[in-house]
Amino acid sequence: MNVGTALLVMAVVSGTWGIVDAILVAVALDKRGIPINMVLFRIFIFRYLSQYRQITLRETGRVGPLYYSFIVAMNVALVCVLVRWLIS
Repeated sequence: MNVGTALLVMAVVSGTWGIVDAILVAVALDKRGIPINMVLFRIFIFRYLSQYRQITLRETGRVGPLYYSFIVAMNVALVCVLVRWLIS
């Protein structure tokens, strides 16, 4: 396996990780009574992340782990794609 393929695999895994985190954020907000529009979920994901951050910060005094997990996953995917693009 060459470097380009490894980076592509890492990007796909990170993207999947971020999608799972986004779904878990939606579930957490739904449990707290915040309506989630699943049809427009992709458009509103950053609004939902912001709401999740505010709610968990208010409840526990700390930002919930899913917020940072999503941010890290998406940044890793972005960096992997950019590096693969630069080396190809």
